Amino acid sequence: MANGIENEEVVIVKPQTDKRKYRRIVLGNSLQVLLVSDPDTDKSAACMLVSVGNFSDPDGLEGLASFLLRVLHNASEKYPAEGSFIKYVSEHGGHRNGSMNCDWTSYYFDINNDSFEEALERFSQFLIKPLMPSEATVRAIKTIESAFQKNLLSDGRRAYQLQKHFSIESHPYHKYGLGNWYSLEVRPKAKGLDIRHELLKFYEENYSANLMHLVVYTKESLDKIQSSVENKFQDIRNSNQRGFRITGLPFTSEHLMILVKLVPIKEGHKLRVEWPITPSRHHYKEAPCKYLGHVIRHKGEGSVYHILKTLGWAMQLFADENEITSEFSFFTVAVDLTEDGHEHMQDIVGLLFKYIKFLRESGICKREFEELSTVCEINFHYQDKIPPIDYVKEIASRMQKYPPKDWLVGSSLPSNFNPDLMQMILRELSPENVRIFWESKKLDGETDKVEPWYGTPYSVERVTTSMIEKWMSSAPISDLQLPAANMFIPKNFSLKGAREKVKFPVLLRKSSYSKLWYKPDTMFSLPKAFVKIEFNCPHARISPEAEVLADIFVRLLRDYLNEHAYYAEVAGLDCYIRRTDRGFEVTLDGYNDKVNILLETVIDKIANFEVKPDKFSIIKEMITKDIYNFKFREPYELASVYYPLILNNIRWPWKDKLEVLPLLKVEDLVKFIPMMFSSTYVECFIAGNMEREEATSIVEIIEDKFFKGSNPICQPLFTSLHLTNEVVKLERGMNYLYSEKGLNPNNQNSAILHYIQVNRDDFVLNVKLELFHLIAKEPAYHQLRSVEQLGYHNYFYLSNDFGIHGVAFLIQSTVKSPREIDLRVEEFLKKFENKIYEMTSDEFKSNVNALIDMDTEKHKNLRDESIYYWQEIVNGTLKFDRKEAQVEILRQLTQQEFIDFFDEYIKVGSPRKKTLSVRIYGKNHLTEYKSEKNEPLELQYVRIHDILNFRTSQPHYGSSKGSFIHMKL
Repeated sequence: MANGIENEEVVIVKPQTDKRKYRRIVLGNSLQVLLVSDPDTDKSAACMLVSVGNFSDPDGLEGLASFLLRVLHNASEKYPAEGSFIKYVSEHGGHRNGSMNCDWTSYYFDINNDSFEEALERFSQFLIKPLMPSEATVRAIKTIESAFQKNLLSDGRRAYQLQKHFSIESHPYHKYGLGNWYSLEVRPKAKGLDIRHELLKFYEENYSANLMHLVVYTKESLDKIQSSVENKFQDIRNSNQRGFRITGLPFTSEHLMILVKLVPIKEGHKLRVEWPITPSRHHYKEAPCKYLGHVIRHKGEGSVYHILKTLGWAMQLFADENEITSEFSFFTVAVDLTEDGHEHMQDIVGLLFKYIKFLRESGICKREFEELSTVCEINFHYQDKIPPIDYVKEIASRMQKYPPKDWLVGSSLPSNFNPDLMQMILRELSPENVRIFWESKKLDGETDKVEPWYGTPYSVERVTTSMIEKWMSSAPISDLQLPAANMFIPKNFSLKGAREKVKFPVLLRKSSYSKLWYKPDTMFSLPKAFVKIEFNCPHARISPEAEVLADIFVRLLRDYLNEHAYYAEVAGLDCYIRRTDRGFEVTLDGYNDKVNILLETVIDKIANFEVKPDKFSIIKEMITKDIYNFKFREPYELASVYYPLILNNIRWPWKDKLEVLPLLKVEDLVKFIPMMFSSTYVECFIAGNMEREEATSIVEIIEDKFFKGSNPICQPLFTSLHLTNEVVKLERGMNYLYSEKGLNPNNQNSAILHYIQVNRDDFVLNVKLELFHLIAKEPAYHQLRSVEQLGYHNYFYLSNDFGIHGVAFLIQSTVKSPREIDLRVEEFLKKFENKIYEMTSDEFKSNVNALIDMDTEKHKNLRDESIYYWQEIVNGTLKFDRKEAQVEILRQLTQQEFIDFFDEYIKVGSPRKKTLSVRIYGKNHLTEYKSEKNEPLELQYVRIHDILNFRTSQPHYGSSKGSFIHMKL
């Protein structure tokens, strides 16, 4: 075989619970392929990874590889119609996308099984003979520029590009890999280059079958998949390319031992300490960085994080390897600092180096490595199924790095304990090798340079070994420790056979205090459980003060549980606590063996909650920054926030919360917590490998802890408090407008959210709405994003607000004002009428069948299934058989009924249509904002001036939730 690749039989290591079949083959053109046969799948998928990334960009053409990623799929010689591949995939229940790194590019899609064969043929053709039409290339550059403009205000992008800036200029790591209008249009033209010619040349010189890895996942037998793949992909040209090879590291001594100060857009203080190291992929069985990341980021006593948190200096700490290529990686420690932490930056760096020294001197702990190895082995063998499109992406990324037998494993199974190798990495984490990036708005005025691509202000200082030694000597004195033995590692993996093979959740228990829904696992056969507990506390939402205090309570609770939750998470049992519109909820998700131990800890912390003044101050600081940073959100994100604020009567504006926050004191929270719990109703959903007696005992423990005894913490919730109106009922035939200036005066983007409210939860109307969305989503994307180039963020999606259904267009643009975008959306809908009316009977049936396939798609794992059912519970709709019922309606739906639905609810000018347009005006369109505010409106338009007044003055859909409080078991 070319390149020395042999088509030999390989036994691929796979999880013991995995029933899928795998086969590795190599085609005659040296294309390496992994075939996956899953008879149970209801979606097929494929991913092609090409070992060419933005490091291969020619000098002076930054972003060319990214440019190719955006246009390659547009058309091929066999399928010349532009966008035909995207259109075919979208119309048959699928998705497609691509992604890129320094040394690879991947193209992937999924689709309904029956359409996979043709989709795979179309997929192969744009890799064999792509067309890349001129019109598409021009639009793609505009899309890249739109993405660039969006990223100008992204602190993450800015910081990353600055890190790359400190490298050898001639090294590809130094380049800007995403490209923009200047790098792909202005500069090439000035040099007399034809960018499309350069694009075709780049494809010809770099894309070769011997640099490709393909994963194909479908329900057919391995032999049938192999025959199909050999047929379709053997014609991809193999020019025996070497692929990009880096010569040398991108750093010299001037790029190491530096402290870089940078000023972000948003409020907040961050510290990033990194060292270039030998990539651990070369030692993936020993996994030195997996071990070191685990011990450096642990949250138990004696850890760096625990010490910093106790001192009130840090809110988060992350430590892990960041692999760039096979040649070099970074080991990175990132810390989110408090105000006090910002003032102690040197002490924090010193503490980190002290801990590294402690690891070096105390030796590598075999017990800790074996514990980590055990957890990794459990997670590998009992892993959840994930959507095929995600699975093929994961595997393809490993095929480039690991031998075929480990394509499923990658680096996830460390097994060889090698202290010398770990000590080698620890020696690389030295003062002589360090790069420190310190990010804060407080550093404004201390910078003297600007990064050329994103314009980030920065300064750089030299760091010496003696300085770091001094920082180490002044660092906090503490008893440094490794992680303790993990009590949450599961031991019992036995499956508890459900006595009744129930298909849907059942109401197992109810009282005046609580309700328990139960669904034993009958599908996934894994030793896992899902536990959701919602505390419905109406007092948590009665005012902006209450909402902020409830937020502080939840964040403090998470903080108090941090250590326990961390050890549980390491052992595969996740614990989430978050504030909800009704109060707060606790979620436990993972191995069921130790669920009760963790749950008892969580319940105890809630029941015996204590407000610690020092922690209160830190959490208040965090929330203040979060709310303040709201103004730096992208305009499309602001529109997405204002929309539920206008419609839902249990939300408070961010400005109101920011106003009350400075006035809140510890005493206010102390008084608030008993008030919040004074009226409480607990709703639980327990699913998975749990017996009904276990589920019942959990709820009994909660009731005993909170509602029983001589001085109960909680009082039951009055029935009337369940019956809340939640969603504004827009008037038929009316168009509501809410216009607002963008909050960041430097952001040129504007945005619109154009929402069409259709119906309260109703199966017949739901399926018609979903069918309209399926038919319209690809044409909407093509017209509004690809053709009209309105903006990079261009979405069309179904909405569901507490059981009230609709569709929404969400678009962000620098080139058009919100009012103009609104008009473009309406123009699209007007033209789309013809597609609805002229659709053939066969096209209609094809779309209906695609939607049936989507609705009959099975849940992939217990988490997905549980979240689906919990949504029915929390919305109060309780239609657990929703998919089955909607499929039956779809089978009987006529084309005329669908047209009638469109004419009544969607068609522009329909007397029953209800719309809400949320318009956010950015820097480029402030003149239009002023003129719009002063213009008189047509009769069927209503301008919303004050959100709270509008909400209280409008009729509401009654809450579905209250209707079921007293339903029978």
